[in-house]
Amino acid sequence: MSTLIDLHSHSHNSSDARAANFSAYEMVEAAIRAGISIYSITDHCEVNRFFSEAHYGGRMSEYKYETYDNGLDFEKSMAENAECKIKIADEKKNIKFLSGVELGQATLDFGLSESIISDRRLDFTLASVHQLDGLDDFAFIKYNEYSDDDLFALCEKYFCEVKKLCAWGKFDVLGHMTYILRYIEGSAGRIVNINLFYEIIRECFKLLIHAGKGIEVNTSGLRQKYGKTLPDINVLKIYHDVGGKILTLGSDSHTPADVGKGISEASEMIKKIGFKWLVFYEKHEPHFINI
Repeated sequence: MSTLIDLHSHSHNSSDARAANFSAYEMVEAAIRAGISIYSITDHCEVNRFFSEAHYGGRMSEYKYETYDNGLDFEKSMAENAECKIKIADEKKNIKFLSGVELGQATLDFGLSESIISDRRLDFTLASVHQLDGLDDFAFIKYNEYSDDDLFALCEKYFCEVKKLCAWGKFDVLGHMTYILRYIEGSAGRIVNINLFYEIIRECFKLLIHAGKGIEVNTSGLRQKYGKTLPDINVLKIYHDVGGKILTLGSDSHTPADVGKGISEASEMIKKIGFKWLVFYEKHEPHFINI
């Protein structure tokens, strides 16, 4: 059986998993039960909410999810992950546990972002775009109030921001590249002609390949209304065609029940496309294993 890898998950140190209240160790135990051999917790660190609410002059959103002081959460995550590594080693658990971070909105403050990912306790950095400057997280936008033209413009701005992130390229792997579609197509049921963005997607991939970076195949969409991986098979074929080789897999789980979900299916899919390896990171060094 192939080695199962899940490099994207969240503990109670992520604001959107706080209510579930599962520790890093509880998430690792779930990974072991799911047959995962290599596992990473990548708690959120949203660069645009790293400091206190007062630092930004008040709330930027009506949603309670938009929590501040992500810097404090990051420190809690790093400390707990370090303790978890020691406990796993002492108990001789049959799993490789890696300490990661999901860095959100790095494009809004590259200096702060570089400071965050320089933390020596990190093995792995996922970089994601969850929102655009001045707008809510894509999870909370009311897409049915958008015209088709406005929806196209929003998607175009999103992919331009992703390209800006790829051009920076100080992270290890780009997280869930088509994140916005999870909500536009999945939650709101609006259809986006993704083909219209294939050229900028190719440009993003070329930037990543040139910098020696990779992309994530995020399986959360398989268990949600979207019904596809992020990115989907057609976008992954583009990555393969332009020479992309570095792929990680992540369930984007926020509870133990979702750890490892969709990982086997995604492994089979990318193998059929023609990819030969999966990658995990230890102290930011990529390690390739056969699919």
